[in-house]
Amino acid sequence: MFDDIRPYRDDEVVPVIKNLINERALQISIASYATPRFYRLFPWLSLKLVKASLNWRLKKFTTVRAIQVEVAKYLHRLIKKSTDGFTFNGLDKLDLTKPTLFISNHRDIALDPALINLALHKVNVDTVEIAIGDNLLSQPWLSDLMRLNKSFIVKRNEKSKRAMLSASKDLSRYIHHTLTENVHNVWIAQRAGRAKDGVDRTNSALISMLLFNKDKQQTMSEYLAQLNIVPVSISYQYDPCDRDKAKELATIAQHGSYQKAKDEDINSITKGINGHKGQVHIEFGSPITGDYENSKAIAAEIDRQIISNYKLHNTNILASELLNQSSQSPTEHPLSKRLENLSSEEQNWLLKMYANPVYSKQTLDTALKQ
Repeated sequence: MFDDIRPYRDDEVVPVIKNLINERALQISIASYATPRFYRLFPWLSLKLVKASLNWRLKKFTTVRAIQVEVAKYLHRLIKKSTDGFTFNGLDKLDLTKPTLFISNHRDIALDPALINLALHKVNVDTVEIAIGDNLLSQPWLSDLMRLNKSFIVKRNEKSKRAMLSASKDLSRYIHHTLTENVHNVWIAQRAGRAKDGVDRTNSALISMLLFNKDKQQTMSEYLAQLNIVPVSISYQYDPCDRDKAKELATIAQHGSYQKAKDEDINSITKGINGHKGQVHIEFGSPITGDYENSKAIAAEIDRQIISNYKLHNTNILASELLNQSSQSPTEHPLSKRLENLSSEEQNWLLKMYANPVYSKQTLDTALKQ
């Protein structure tokens, strides 16, 4: 059941890894990134060395848990290398014995769910199954790699409305089945794609998808209790992809569209993982309970929690001040190097993406006071 979208099981790990080790496209991707000059000069030898390395590193993994333990070790090293500190809060207020659907804002393709997993791992709670869009899986080996690490596929490229509806219903059933039958935690972003402009808003269509599987006899309150939705706020002091996002947003504003370069998503994943992120914080909210009128009302509550729990960094405050002040900004500040060699429009978008969480909080505070 759900064989086309579910993560791989333990009995599938060894054959999938064997295929990955022999996957030339994966070998090329690793060689061109890890040793680009050597790969250009000696491509055949470079690929042979990558294959030998993959064989040595991967053949020891025979279970999904073994892979997860190794990923956790890697994340610990990554956090020390690429951040100035990783903190999280709110897990102590949750019933972690109950499977949970974590819905978070989305800033980084790979790190958002990975950091939630790290927080859960630190308190000895089972990691999440991760929703990942098939638009990011341009090559079969990418899908295999993700599904080995407890990811399930969200189909976004179906060719007809009927096919998309069928895929959405299957996804709804899968998430409900994973939570209630398999008793596993699940993560999904609050919207398709990253919030590149820093505006965190839940797509109500996502909630509608989750509600597809609700029995007509069930109340909304009963079904929400089964899903156990917990909103999560993730904030990065620095976004390693901020300049790329600013250029994309400026291009869309000027031309109405943006054409991704080949392997751009893979490059974004790599840059997001390895780039300096400063301080990183995750705040876990409270379960969504009660009889909500519709998906829009549920989405609004998720937004309220994500925005109110979002930790503002000095970069967020600084960006809002730089955008609002009329006088000349100081030459050197925490964002100055990130603004270098960008057009004025691109600079404006970069500042907006950092400032928008401030504006979102201000708007929420104003609404709550009324």
